[in-house]
Amino acid sequence: MKGSSYSGYKSFIAFVVMACLAAAALAGNFYDDMDITFGNERAKIFNGGQDLSLSLDRYSGSGFQSKNEYLFGRFDMQLKLVPGNSAGTVTTFYLSSQGAGHDEIDFEFLGNSSGNPYTIHTNVYAQGKGDKEQQFHLWFDPTAAFHTYTIIWNSQRIIFMIDNIPIRVFNNNEAYGVPYPKSQPMRVYGSLWNADDWATQGGRVKTDWTKAPFTASYRKFNADANIIGPNQKSTTSDNNKAWSTQGLDAAGRNRIRWVQSKYMIYNYCNDITRFPGGLPTECKRSKFL
Repeated sequence: MKGSSYSGYKSFIAFVVMACLAAAALAGNFYDDMDITFGNERAKIFNGGQDLSLSLDRYSGSGFQSKNEYLFGRFDMQLKLVPGNSAGTVTTFYLSSQGAGHDEIDFEFLGNSSGNPYTIHTNVYAQGKGDKEQQFHLWFDPTAAFHTYTIIWNSQRIIFMIDNIPIRVFNNNEAYGVPYPKSQPMRVYGSLWNADDWATQGGRVKTDWTKAPFTASYRKFNADANIIGPNQKSTTSDNNKAWSTQGLDAAGRNRIRWVQSKYMIYNYCNDITRFPGGLPTECKRSKFL
């Protein structure tokens, strides 16, 4: 390797190491950041608050929510999904407000029978209306190791990322009459529950309870975000934060094209049978929905 190339390589490695160390330093503590919401002993925080596990058996699933509400930000969580025969199970990491006209930004991980891939289900709700699903398979085994799942939410767009690779962008098209989540604070949620009436192959493959309990693992949660609370109000934009205006650069556009061309298995914007009166407005305007 030539001197200049080797020097550049060393600089790149040093940058990656520093970024990883910074991410580790920013990672939150589940005792401080989260409340267990259901499942009792099926949800466990351990290792000094660094790790959290959720379990599902035939009696109940389990879940948690953030203590804080947020209005815009970057939300990272590392997950290792239910291994083996996970058919019928759904593991989640998402943001949501409350009420009938709620907003929501979803990562849902739909289990499958052994040897078949997980389905990564994404959706966006605004003012109580969703129906904006995209689904993907993955280029790795999400049960073998932890991977980082990221939601970037600002006033202009929502970006879904896996290991810093963008898989979907949902743009703010309010100017064209498309509702966008921008005014309701949301909490972070995680859950593991049984949905064998629809989750695996449309409900054809049921949960095998002889394999229970099913367990998913969470770690290294980080919210670089505007906190909304009784003593702290946030502006709708923070120009000092990279996520406040984040979009896709040329490398990001290339990566999302790669993901969507090779691993996307469903896009509501291509489902003309579902929308006989015409595709939703945003489908005609947002390239990387």
